[in-house]
Amino acid sequence: MTMIFGIPVQALMGQLLIGLINGSFYALLSLGLAVIFGLLRVINFAHGAQYMLGAFVTLLLLSGLGINYWLALVLAPVIVGLLGAVVERTMLSRLYKMDHLYGLLFTFGLALTIEGTFRYFFGASGMPYPQPIQGAVNLGFMFLPLYRGWVVIASMIVCLGVWLMIEKTKLGAYLRAATENPTLVQSFGVNVPMLLTLTYALGAGLAAFTGVLAAPIYQVSPLMGSQIIIVVFAVVVVGGMGSILGAIITGYMLGIVEGLTKVFYPEASSIVIFVIMAIVLILRPAGLFGKDA
Repeated sequence: MTMIFGIPVQALMGQLLIGLINGSFYALLSLGLAVIFGLLRVINFAHGAQYMLGAFVTLLLLSGLGINYWLALVLAPVIVGLLGAVVERTMLSRLYKMDHLYGLLFTFGLALTIEGTFRYFFGASGMPYPQPIQGAVNLGFMFLPLYRGWVVIASMIVCLGVWLMIEKTKLGAYLRAATENPTLVQSFGVNVPMLLTLTYALGAGLAAFTGVLAAPIYQVSPLMGSQIIIVVFAVVVVGGMGSILGAIITGYMLGIVEGLTKVFYPEASSIVIFVIMAIVLILRPAGLFGKDA
């Protein structure tokens, strides 16, 4: 059996794959958080609840309406994005001119409300969701489950697409300009409140999309959002608050680091991301890709 640093190649590659899959989820969730914070300056603590909503909407569409996974992959982010737009327009928009702490407290309370509601109706135990793609491909050194390969590819495509939209299109330019000088942008006839609503809906939709991808891999549970959101916040801090590209790169990078840590020092795998966050904050408080104020 081929060994690398005393570790079987199959075990090492298996953990790298798990790290890449986790990194795909971290990148997507961090991207949504970075979009909302970078453009709205809101620390969206409800992001984990929106991720959980995406998984539950997928499960309910399957069991209640008989809709398959592929249609749910489109419908669930749209439904959660629309709910996010309603929350932003009716409640969150009233907090923009106040201290950032108010937005954080509001979204934290919203997350607790959503999670508590789902725990009341569905309980705390997880529910399975069948994998839509069965089988695996033999890579020689390991078998790669096809669905997990699809998760990585879908994550990369969506992350690249959102980054290109924000950085390279006229809509993205309007969004960035609206966060810097909304009065000036509005004077050119641009509906700034609508742009901000669409931005929050986009972030919520990205969280829900991640939930749809995660549903067939993890147990669908009301607690699944609170279990991952702290790690995702650490990823965003390492990448740089508000940095779109930083969120994507750091998400994949830390997912792989976490996977490798499980091979070489399993006891530290649950804290390695937070250790890296502490080191980055000491050496570069703005994050790896963030800009100093």
